[in-house]
Formats: sequence, C-alpha cells, structure tokens
Amino acid sequence: MGKWLPAIQQPADLKKLNLQQLNELACEIRTFLLEKVAKTGGHLAPNLGVVELTIALHVVFDSPRDQIVWDVGHQSYVHKLLTGRRDGFDTLRQFGGLGGFPKLKESEHDVFQTGHSSTSISAALGLAKARDLLGEKNHVIAVIGDGSMGGGMAFEALNHAGEMKTDLLVVLNDNEMSISNNVGGLAAYLGRLRTDPKYTRLKEDVEELLRRIPAIGGRVIKSVERVKDAIKTLIVPGMLFEELGFTYLGPLDGHNLEKLLGMLRGAKKLHGPVLVHVLTKKGKGFAFTENNPDFYHGVGPFDPQNPPEKAMPGDIPSYTEVFGKAIVELAEKNEKIIAITAAMVAGTGLDAFAARFPERFFDVGIAEQHAVTFAAGLARRGFRPVVAIYSTFLQRAYDQIVHDVCLQELPVFFALDRAGVVGEDGETHQGVFDLAYLRHIPRMSIIVPRDENMLQHALLTGLAHSGPCAVRYPRSKGLGVPLEAPRRLPWGRGEVLRPGRDLTIVAVGTMVAPALEAAAVLERRGLSVAVIDPVFLKPLDGSLLSRAAQQSRFGLLTVEEHVLAGGFGSAVLEFLAENGLSGVPVRRLGIPDTFVEQGKRELLLEKLGLTRDGIIAACLEMGGKKRKNVPWLQSGNE
Repeated sequence: MGKWLPAIQQPADLKKLNLQQLNELACEIRTFLLEKVAKTGGHLAPNLGVVELTIALHVVFDSPRDQIVWDVGHQSYVHKLLTGRRDGFDTLRQFGGLGGFPKLKESEHDVFQTGHSSTSISAALGLAKARDLLGEKNHVIAVIGDGSMGGGMAFEALNHAGEMKTDLLVVLNDNEMSISNNVGGLAAYLGRLRTDPKYTRLKEDVEELLRRIPAIGGRVIKSVERVKDAIKTLIVPGMLFEELGFTYLGPLDGHNLEKLLGMLRGAKKLHGPVLVHVLTKKGKGFAFTENNPDFYHGVGPFDPQNPPEKAMPGDIPSYTEVFGKAIVELAEKNEKIIAITAAMVAGTGLDAFAARFPERFFDVGIAEQHAVTFAAGLARRGFRPVVAIYSTFLQRAYDQIVHDVCLQELPVFFALDRAGVVGEDGETHQGVFDLAYLRHIPRMSIIVPRDENMLQHALLTGLAHSGPCAVRYPRSKGLGVPLEAPRRLPWGRGEVLRPGRDLTIVAVGTMVAPALEAAAVLERRGLSVAVIDPVFLKPLDGSLLSRAAQQSRFGLLTVEEHVLAGGFGSAVLEFLAENGLSGVPVRRLGIPDTFVEQGKRELLLEKLGLTRDGIIAACLEMGGKKRKNVPWLQSGNE
C-alpha cells in the first residue's frame, strides 16, 4: 500500500506531510487505484488524472467544512480514498459497497450527490448562497471537467455566479489542452501577480488617485481599462470567464503539486467568483492508460500485468454492437441518415459510423438538449437523424423532445442505449424511466426489441416511420440468436410467442426470454401460460391485448425492466379500463417506487423479481387466488 497512504485516515492528515511526501503519496495512490479498479472495474483514467489536484484541494481547504462538489463524480475515487473510505475499495461499485460516485449516505465529505454532468457549478453556487444567508464563512469549490464545462447548464451557472459575485471557487480540470510553456508561464506569472494582496491594493490606490484629477481622471481610467482589456484578450486565455465576472487564474500544470498548492492558496484569499484552470493528463501515471484514456475511462476488471488495449470481441455481440453495425448498413443505402451523439461515440456504438460517414456524423459534446433540437432542424429539411444517447441522459432533453420534435411531428429516431437496469454505476445511471417520460408525449412511437435480431428490424422500421420514434435496448450482450436481414415490422402489431389458456404473460424487451422460460416450467406443472411480446409499446396492439384479456382465466401478468409508475403495465391498465375490461385481473412486475442502487445487473434483476423464478412466483400467486388446492401450486421451482 505504500509508506504514506496507510497514515491518511482523514484530509487533516495530509497537512502533516511536506511537498516531497505528498508527491510520494500521489504515486502510492495511483498504484492503489490501479490494483483496486483492476479487480472491481470502474472509472480508472479520470481518477488517475486528478490525483495531485485532489490532494492539493484537501491540503488547502478543510473538508467537510469547506464543501467540494465533484461534477459527474466519476473522478471522486481519490477524494473517497482521502476521506476515510480506503478499506471500502474492495467493494467499489458492488451491491451494498462503496459507490462509484459521490453519495450523501456514504460520508459527510460528499456534500452533493452527482452522476450526470455540468451540474457542479449550479449546486456549488446554491451551497455558497446558502452559506451567505446563514452567515457562515466556509469555502465552496466546484470541480468540473472541460467536457462538462461544454454543457449549457454550466454556462448558465457561470453567468449567474458572475452576476451574484458571491465567494465561489470553480476548478476547471482540463485534460484536453496541452501545456504551452510560453503562454502557461506568462499566465502563471499573471496569476501570481493578481493573487498578491499588494497588487490589489496598489491597483485600487492608483485608480483612486486618477479619479481625483479634475476633468481628466475618469477618462484616463477608462482609457487604461480599454488598453488593459485589449492586452488581456491577447495574452490571457481566460478572457471569457473574466467577462462572465470571474477572476481567472491559470492555466497551470495540474500534476505539479507545488504550483497547485500555491495557486489554490492564492485563490482562497480572493473574494467573489474565481476560476482556477488546471491542465491534467487523463490516465496519468501508466503508459497504457495515458495512451488509451478513452478505453480506460470506464473499464471492467482486467489483469494489470497484461492490460488490454481494447475490449475483446465475444462470441455473442452486445446490443450496442448490433446497433452500430446495423446503422452503418442502413446508412449505406440511405444517404439521408445522420448519426448524432452526446460525447458517447464508442459507448453508443457509433465509432464505425463516424469513420465511414464523417460528414454525416456529429458528436455535439455533453449537450443532450442541443443534440435533440439539432436533430429536429435536420429532420425539418428531410434528413433522418438518429440520436443515440443513453436512456438516463436523454431524460435531460425532455422539453426538446416535446416541443422541438413531437409537436412538429418530425421524424427523429431515438436510439436509447443502456435502457433498463445498467448495474454498477448505480442510481444515477439506471435507464428505468424512459417509457414513462416518452409514452405520454403525443405522436411519439416506441419499439422495444426482445433480442438483437429484433433490434435490427426495429431500426429499419423506425427509420421508415414518418414521425418521431424511439427504440430502447439494454447494456448487455444479446441472446445469441441468428441475425437476419433487417425487415419492416408490421406497425403497431405484437406477437404471440406461446399460446396458453390459463394466464398470459405480456413481457417487454429483455423480459421476454425469462417469461418464455417461466411458461415452459409452469406448463410442466399443469398451468397453461401464454406469452405475448407487444413489440410496440406505443401504439399498443389493442386487439391482441383484448383477446388475451378475455381468453386468460387468471388474467394478465405484465413484466418490464422499468419503473411501474407510468410504465408498460400502466399502459395496459389504462387500455383495459378504457375498453370495458377493467374487471380482468392484472398484476404488474417491474421496478417499485425506488431508485435502483449499484450492483451486478443479474443480482439487481434477481432482487427485483425480474427473472424466470420471479415470474414463476408471480404466476403461481395469480393462479392461487382462484384455485387453492391444485398440484402445481404445491411444487417448488425447477
């Protein structure tokens, strides 16, 4: 574990170490992170890049009295390590273990829970204003990456912070720009000069003397300010932030602890909003992570002695891989297809499309709202944009989906990757709300494929539709079914996959396979169970549902990897009530009114009852309400 890391139980312990010891500690932390993340998986490269910055923040400031907000939060492992959670790293991102993002329930040092980007400055500004209103004197710091800074919400917060002029420190962790010795040296010099109280007092004294000169003093000050602004525009890279009302300091090397400590101590003395710009290297410390930071941004368990350069292809492709391949093949035949994503090129499987059709591919950065309205503009002129965004992130663009796409009935196609239970990333990343926030929007259509082959068909069908359409699919491998040539699905039609007279399971997407397994087990027990795949969640196949409701003696069981409130089961209940079938017994299996925590996807589905055995148990209970003394109710699960 090293010499210094075992002695760090709380941030105050860092203040006992000198500069050389802190640098040695940084090396120990990198080794520790590599060892632990290699076992559990997680966000390795972002955390390797902020080791010195995190150490410096905790040396200069006094957490938790001074409050640090981590944007997104996937770079908070070092913060967790320095705030008493070292022993929990063996359980990182596991069920009941240490979270991969800041969590209020974990530690008083996690002052704000984050998981989506571009929120830190808004949250920190709220904390800072609350401090002012309460008459307190602590510091508030927002740490935000250059990618997150591109989100519109970050600029809204910067603009408001500059207007409010309350004390707030924003640390911009920039891991994209290279360090220029000339510009960096000059900017660092200017930063040191401007943090010196003697400079501030001298500046104020000179301005006061000029004002006292009769007639010309005011004009001289204005002229000096104009010259100063012109020079700043040429030599100060933070002019934008200055214009927004921030005192800009930097850029400086984010891996030089001596410079970091000096700059942060200077910034701590300033009043009003301050932005410190640090330049870091994502994956810092190991050649394989530095050379491949995108792959090691979020990685599964691996052998650190033989680190992979890329994910090894498996025998069964993932839904993401099938989507990526299919969309390229469709674009080969249709030059109107355009692909758009929000800083998730490889994650959404669009890297092949970007390479094949660079003129038809757009990565808009972390700007989901812009992505959707940008797509709407393209659709307005006859193109067929495909917006590929994770389910949990698309919810950030709800207003744009309503007003800019659906209200105008524009043919924008939404590919919702990571729909359903995602797993180890936890509450902020589970894609379990999309059906609820999409299905009630007029003119929106929704297709949910049950396997990777149906995903191909859903893409072709949705892109041929004249209005907005969404398809949702999980973060997992496919089922290994043969991949046919894509075909058009009958619009709004579901499929009976298995007949049955006693009970009908209406299963959505990933729940179709376990429903079929459950029905087979129950058939051997003497219970005849039908299985329906609705395929389309909107429009619903009303005739198919009506027949199933009337023919099933014990009613319908709906199963979905989605929250129950507003989900598919709710849609079925609404349909039955509106069509005089409200007396049909219906049970819904899905996610209750709770946030799904982190853990292996399979384990979480089991705990939610969304497995073969969970479906069997629900069917037995439904049948048991009608018949108490039958053999198949007395048997255990197979």
